[in-house]
Order: sequence, then structure tokens, then C-alpha cells
Amino acid sequence: MAYGYETIRMKRAIIVLLSMYCCISCDVVQQDKDRVKKEVHTLLVNWHQAATDANFENYFGAMDSLSVFIGTAAEEVWTKAQFQVFSKPYFDKGKAWSFHALDRNVYVNDTGNFVWFDELLDTWMGTCRGSGVLEKTGDVWKIKQYVLSVPIPNEDIQAVIAIKNKKDALFLEKYQQSFFKVRK
Repeated sequence: MAYGYETIRMKRAIIVLLSMYCCISCDVVQQDKDRVKKEVHTLLVNWHQAATDANFENYFGAMDSLSVFIGTAAEEVWTKAQFQVFSKPYFDKGKAWSFHALDRNVYVNDTGNFVWFDELLDTWMGTCRGSGVLEKTGDVWKIKQYVLSVPIPNEDIQAVIAIKNKKDALFLEKYQQSFFKVRK
């Protein structure tokens, strides 16, 4: 089937326009994700600063009402309300804790309203790792979950395991007893 010169030109023009549209759309999506990453970075910097400043309202205001904070000890899985009760005495003394991000990776979903992140932290415990999930509702980002962990160098893991063995055994015994009561 023979195409006329005008038909070929029209098809080429459509292909060029579609290609340009795709490139522009991809650039806009990336710009949106970059904006989201900056918003989340600012929120997390301010959140950590609120703890440093012992600003209870700002610190817990950044967390969703259904937030979960997971600490470094096995039993430290707190709802927002439980974590507030635990933390309040530290904030009331004017000194909570001071975490400063050394590095942070933020990952954004396709719609731009949900992120997950990991961060390397300089803390009073030495180097720690934080990770979490945030969700945007309307124009407001809220922390849904935060996990704090203490990274252990591979060459030191056996010594740490030996230190933890006794307390882990006690914790597991208590945990299994309460777990099986709940499951029955």
C-alpha cells in the first residue's frame, strides 16, 4: 500500500509530538518526586530537631495518630500514645535526644502521597539507622512508622550475640507466653 508524502509527514509529526510529550511528562513526574523528597527531608530534619529542642508538640505533631515507633530493644514497639507516655519525662526535662542525619534515601510512590526512607544517623548511641514510612493526606505529611536500629559491624556480631543471649532468652520466654495467650 502506497502512502502519500503528506501521510508520511503526518505520522512522523505525530511520533515526534508523542515523543516530546513523553519526555516532558517524565520530567514533570521526576520534578514532582524531587519536590516530595525535599518536603520529606525537611519534615524529618525538623522532627529530629524537635527532639533535640525537647519540643513535645512539634515532635509528636509530625506523627500520625496511628503511628508506630519501633525502638532498638525487642520490646520497644509503641503506638504513638505509648511512645508519648514513655517520652514525656525526657521532653519535660528539656532534653530528649539528638539525632542528626548523615545520609538519607527517600523513595516515592507513583502518586506522590506515600514515601519510605532510610537514614544514617549520628546519635548519642553512636551511628544508628532509622527507617520509616510517611503518608500525605491533603497537604500534610505524617510519619506512619519509624524504626530505629543500631547497626553492628559484621566482625563484631558474634560478641554482640554473646552479650544478648541471656536477655534474649528471657525476652523470648516472656514474649512466647504472651503471644500464645493472645492467639488462643
